[in-house]
Amino acid sequence: MFKPTFPAVMIGERVLPRIGFIGAGVMGAPMIANLTKAGVEVVTLPRSDRSRERAAEAGAMEVHGVVEFAQQSDVVITMLPDSPDVHDAVIDSGLIDHLRRGTIVVDMSTIRPDMARQIHAALAPASVGMLDAPVSGGEAAAIDGTLSIMVGGDAGLLDQVRPILTSLGTTITHVGGPGAGQATKAANQLVVAANLQALAEAIVLLEATGVDVEAALTAIGGGLAGSTALERKKKAFLSDDFRPGFRIALHDKDLAIVESTARSAGIALPLFAVVSQIVASLKATGRGDLDHGALLLLARELNGTTR
Repeated sequence: MFKPTFPAVMIGERVLPRIGFIGAGVMGAPMIANLTKAGVEVVTLPRSDRSRERAAEAGAMEVHGVVEFAQQSDVVITMLPDSPDVHDAVIDSGLIDHLRRGTIVVDMSTIRPDMARQIHAALAPASVGMLDAPVSGGEAAAIDGTLSIMVGGDAGLLDQVRPILTSLGTTITHVGGPGAGQATKAANQLVVAANLQALAEAIVLLEATGVDVEAALTAIGGGLAGSTALERKKKAFLSDDFRPGFRIALHDKDLAIVESTARSAGIALPLFAVVSQIVASLKATGRGDLDHGALLLLARELNGTTR
């Protein structure tokens, strides 16, 4: 059985280690803030000036270089944009060579399941544990500490870091072995994209038939068609506010992960094929930095309508 070596730091009745956090972005910065609010000591290894600023504002302490970062970290959390970023931060940077035996790496990014399994395997000979633990809920849930966290890897490791994760999310679910968390996140992103596209088309239908859209969405939300996506995006849909919470470009990246995962599994996803092309078209037409709720814009364009 894997045994962590981090010291006991008592926060109330919880034992929490020192966290090394890489990726103080839109999601990572509020996650750091929630950890520090819970009394956890967080050190960071900034990858840009903006990341450095966000980490400092969130209450983290900066260290210099992978050696110091590894020495100061009992648990390492990564929250980065894509598969190559995580591989670079953990493997290519040399961090893997300096992590102490018993350290646990928790990757909370959204990456390919095969990449997660590759990093799991690379860390094991060094007696460093790993969990792939991507999240869902967007920036709002990251700020509120109410993320849904889907965890792949050894269930015993999850038990050891669960007190940390409870500062970040309210739903923490072990879904299987290495890579299973990322496969679950791929499925999550397919459902979100399909849901948002269905909502966009429903709004276009309501607008075309002269219905009070706000009242209709309230009615829909109270029935079987109600969803978290509708609850979270309703205000933005009604006001045409597509400032990024979760950018189209990132959702397009996530759907590429769905495609590669489906191909590896040898399965067909017909609805996904359509939705992924719609998301890709928004990115291709220069709107990759808009929120993924901007699917409504394209739904209107396809019908030659405006609000």
